[in-house]
Amino acid sequence: MLLGKVIGTVVASQKDAKLEGRKFQVVQTLDMRGQPGSSYVVAIDAVGAGIGEVVMYASGSSARQTQATNNTPCDAVIMAIVDSWHLAGETVYNKAEEG
Repeated sequence: MLLGKVIGTVVASQKDAKLEGRKFQVVQTLDMRGQPGSSYVVAIDAVGAGIGEVVMYASGSSARQTQATNNTPCDAVIMAIVDSWHLAGETVYNKAEEG
């Protein structure tokens, strides 16, 4: 699993039938300190994440392991919205404190 922040959406009117009804989000990678990385991924949103939310996502064959993406041609899926993130006794992120 990887950590990222939802920074945008992608709309595709023409797509594989198995992708119908799926919401696509642009996720920017985050390093372990919560700093934005230089990589981006388009992920199927399986949990209803919104722009600005910190999420956990999976890529590769693991992305096809959720109920929302089973047997779907995808390479990334958002599978959790992060409430808080702690590292070495310090709070990296706390959704309740964002505003």
